[in-house]
Amino acid sequence: MMMRVVIDTCVLVSALRSSRGASFRLVNLVGTSAFEIALSVPIVLEYEDAAKRLGDATALAHEDIDDVIDYLCSVAHLQEIHFLWRPLLRDPRDDQVLELAVEAGCDLIVTHNIRDFAGSDQFGIQAIRPGEFLRRIGGES
Repeated sequence: MMMRVVIDTCVLVSALRSSRGASFRLVNLVGTSAFEIALSVPIVLEYEDAAKRLGDATALAHEDIDDVIDYLCSVAHLQEIHFLWRPLLRDPRDDQVLELAVEAGCDLIVTHNIRDFAGSDQFGIQAIRPGEFLRRIGGES
């Protein structure tokens, strides 16, 4: 079975802002056999909001961002959320990410903000940075 992960919004935004880092390499692997991402409606809306708010920093038009998000939705495991674990983390938006990871049976949340997910381990979910995730799957670091 393919590994399923949740990509935190900060990783997607980082990938859209620069083609040089691990976040960009990771997002470019979405849709391949390396791993599968899980998405929920709240996470897709958060992706769209954050990416469009920071649009000037990405040099992408809103239509381009829509295309990226549409692609992610087309290849992702789409998960409905039936149970809310809130509040568990400091930020309700991070709770959305953790809830998706729990419901979708993910072992990992890929994020730049490891400390924001303190407490995810009680669900058997580890938060790791994009570079570490790439090393784990045999991708570039």
